[in-house]
Amino acid sequence: MKQGFLPICRKEMEDRGWSQPDFVYVSGDAYVDHPSFGHAIITRLLESLGYKVCILAQPDWRKRESIMEFGEPRLAFLVSAGNMDSMVNHYTVAKRKRRTDAFSPGGVMGKRPDYAVVVYCNLIRQVYKHTPVIIGGIEASLRRLAHYDYWSDTLKRSILLDSGADLISYGMGERSIAAIAEALDAGLSIRDLTYIDGTVCKVRDLSSVYDPVILPSYEDLKRDRINYAKSFYTQYCNTDPFSGRRLVEPYSDHCFVVQNPPSKPLSQEELDQVYSYPYMRTWHPSYQEAGGIPAIQEVKFSLVSNRGCFGGCSFCALTFHQGRILQTRSHESLLSEARQMTQDQDFKGYIHDVGGPTANFRQPSCKKQLTEGVCSRRQCLFPKPCKNMEVSHKDYVKLLRKLRDVPGVKKVFIRSGIRFDYVMADRDDTFLRELCMYHVSGQLKVAPEHIADSVLQKMGKPENSVYQSFVQKYEKINRQLGKKQYLVPYLMSSHPGSTLKEAIALAEYLRDLGVMPEQVQDFYPTPSTISTCMYYTEVDPRNMEKVYVPKNPHEKAMQRALIQFRDPKNYDLVLEALKREGRMDLVGFDRKCLIRPRKPKEKESGIVQKKPRKNPYASGPGERGARKSGKKKIIRNIHKKKA
Repeated sequence: MKQGFLPICRKEMEDRGWSQPDFVYVSGDAYVDHPSFGHAIITRLLESLGYKVCILAQPDWRKRESIMEFGEPRLAFLVSAGNMDSMVNHYTVAKRKRRTDAFSPGGVMGKRPDYAVVVYCNLIRQVYKHTPVIIGGIEASLRRLAHYDYWSDTLKRSILLDSGADLISYGMGERSIAAIAEALDAGLSIRDLTYIDGTVCKVRDLSSVYDPVILPSYEDLKRDRINYAKSFYTQYCNTDPFSGRRLVEPYSDHCFVVQNPPSKPLSQEELDQVYSYPYMRTWHPSYQEAGGIPAIQEVKFSLVSNRGCFGGCSFCALTFHQGRILQTRSHESLLSEARQMTQDQDFKGYIHDVGGPTANFRQPSCKKQLTEGVCSRRQCLFPKPCKNMEVSHKDYVKLLRKLRDVPGVKKVFIRSGIRFDYVMADRDDTFLRELCMYHVSGQLKVAPEHIADSVLQKMGKPENSVYQSFVQKYEKINRQLGKKQYLVPYLMSSHPGSTLKEAIALAEYLRDLGVMPEQVQDFYPTPSTISTCMYYTEVDPRNMEKVYVPKNPHEKAMQRALIQFRDPKNYDLVLEALKREGRMDLVGFDRKCLIRPRKPKEKESGIVQKKPRKNPYASGPGERGARKSGKKKIIRNIHKKKA
């Protein structure tokens, strides 16, 4: 493998002596050669297998010529929207345009289109009619079958059909992309690649599809949302690489989208290999003048220690993307990367994070997962920890101790999410004690999300009592250590199941706690989560029970305002919510009250009306102009006398 960045323009390709690349990777992100960026991992993997790979980062989708930078690749175009879904990247939950894009040079917004995968693929097809196109990354992965699209408020077809691509490599694509590359290089047609795990293809008939589960057709899904809820849960129960079945979604009598079972998880040696490629660990030099790529700041000096998550939060798409089986890197791999960090001229001695989707997961939840897979209809931690779950932080504690001892490292922080229910399930408090002693910088961020058990149940989170027990233990250990360190709770408003009643209960909890969270996440319905399915269908796909879903923007604003009830600009919304729920007992001067009643003048305009300042020189109305005129005359007379 050649040290240095991969080519991003024709000149750089020709400087390597190439006349044609094997693959052109089209990305909605700017090119950052760091393992926290999907395009870096996939292109370095292909390079390690001997393929010539060029990166076409953020091409101008308004110009056909932009896709022709390297000409036609020998094997295929690879297309990804980037590290984020392009619509989440562009819009807030209120569907307002974001001002910046952390994955673009200088943070400038507008370098990629909406629905980037579809737009890029259509652009390719305008020029190259028959070249294989393979799509991947988070946007393609989570839209691989029919899905609810929040931004258009419609049920969309599989992205494979709308994009015109030939194949989807879904999830973490190392195994599937290697198999695809090998098959294409051997001369197989892209149309014959219907068998590879971790891929989605389209076929004209089912004669070549082995042992499929037939999902409701797209027409059936559009006709009845209950059909979609049932279909989605079937997909959810088939996300395991050991037990997952092959799924077929019909679109007509001669068009079927086939999802093959997920790829098998990487072994520790294979995951170590992925992180050992010769990454440049920064952005391409061509972005220097624009100010670089902001997204690298949080990850440049962070260590990814694991993949996968068995936490099972309803609003998280990790089950569909990385899966529930934990994959971990070895201590040696992580220590090697840490030592490499200390040689960077910008390293100040602080490792910002050691984690992954969930920092304190360093092993599968039980032994059977690596041979038989996870339970399809049961969770490891929810609603109660499974009796077969093996809870241990010992390996993580050993890793953190080794990292603290690396020469040049002053402090090792943990900023990835900590599953407090997993901490509470561990009878050994060593991890929590060392977390408080060495790895918290005054504040520890945790995600209880809510305090109403009825909402937490829909979220797939533990009961509020578990979080309260964690708070008590955290505070106790900090007192013993003589440290003043606090918990910063992440909270979510307007999640399915949350009415104004539950939102007020959360506000009362924050009142008693004496805090007002700076960060509040209004529930964002993104593709392929249980919560988004609830939002669209208004039923819980796990049991088909009816769910209340706050969809009205005004009600959502009230729920959000209640979490930040102390903010003066939220007063009217909080007051309206309390009136609606008959909770005017929370308006007053008592300690239990959320807000105070307004004075009469405040009620008229909604703001405090200040009294006009009385002019000491005025003796009556209408004299202000005369007074000013008199002052001007005095000034003129003074100037005359001086003259």
